[in-house]
Amino acid sequence: MNHNTPAAAGFYFPAEWHKHEATWLSWPHKEASWPGKIETIYPPYCQFIGYLTQGENVRINVADDTMKAAAILHLQAAGVNMNRIEFFYFATNDAWCRDHGPAFLLHKERAQKAVVDWGYNAWGNKYPPYDLDDVIPTKIAQHYGYPLFEPGIVMEGGSVEFNGNGTILTSVSCLLNANRNPHLSKTEIEKYLCDYYGQQQVLWVDDGIVGDDTDGHIDDTVRFVNENTVITVIEANKQDDNYALLQQNLKQLQTMRLWNGKQLNIIELPMPDEIVYEDQRLPASYANYYISNLHVIVPTFRSVKDDMAMQIIQQAYPDRTVVGIDSTDIIWGLGSFHCLSQQEPEVL
Repeated sequence: MNHNTPAAAGFYFPAEWHKHEATWLSWPHKEASWPGKIETIYPPYCQFIGYLTQGENVRINVADDTMKAAAILHLQAAGVNMNRIEFFYFATNDAWCRDHGPAFLLHKERAQKAVVDWGYNAWGNKYPPYDLDDVIPTKIAQHYGYPLFEPGIVMEGGSVEFNGNGTILTSVSCLLNANRNPHLSKTEIEKYLCDYYGQQQVLWVDDGIVGDDTDGHIDDTVRFVNENTVITVIEANKQDDNYALLQQNLKQLQTMRLWNGKQLNIIELPMPDEIVYEDQRLPASYANYYISNLHVIVPTFRSVKDDMAMQIIQQAYPDRTVVGIDSTDIIWGLGSFHCLSQQEPEVL
């Protein structure tokens, strides 16, 4: 056994519903991620932050004083509780903190945190440069003096989902893509995931949704609700490009067994109506919600299905209040609230 891994040292990655100390964000500033539209995302983005600050601190990476000042203006305009906001001068290339931010681990026996800094290559070298994003976890670990683990392979936070009891869910289309870790087999990738996230097993669905430039991140398709329940998105229209691949994912979920032998309880969540902008199909999904201490914050898309989706999610998370935020402009960046955020668990 490799004693330099988090699992060997007694660390594990808790589920998203574990109580947060904070949520980490990287302030959006890259015009090319929302071409011609970046100004329109700040009101819903700050609305998101406003909900977060009702129950936890929010830690925001900014490049410099100018960016910080601009962020403060937007946040104040949205009426955000600024006492809950902390800024860090850690420059980023882009805003997708789920994928470039730190994976925070907790220790099983003592009150200690650690950070994993996976390699980051902007989803298979699609959007260089990404050098600033790639070092964010190390900078945060050094700032707090947390132990740092560096696996040396590419991994993104949006590609993995956790049940809080030893199971990781991921997708073949992303983690076995030749643009990530072509030198590693499926078995080798599973070992890295279990060793560095402190988990017991990895379960795989095949694919992600159409329009997803991450090659199929799991946080757009399947989410754990508790240790043996998942929510998975389903497309009702058989003519839609997402229909067959989401049916295949559903069939795979139905045959899966957790490491304790249990089957998954499966909750089906509709897909929103197709959103096309400038001839591009956007990866709009209600599954890209974020579980904060008090809320489940759901992206909505001005669709007739918005209300039904929020009702289904509310039934799944009775201990939190489900809120919807219009994500029609944000999704032009090809991600939503889960992609933009990374939780830091509280040491309990």
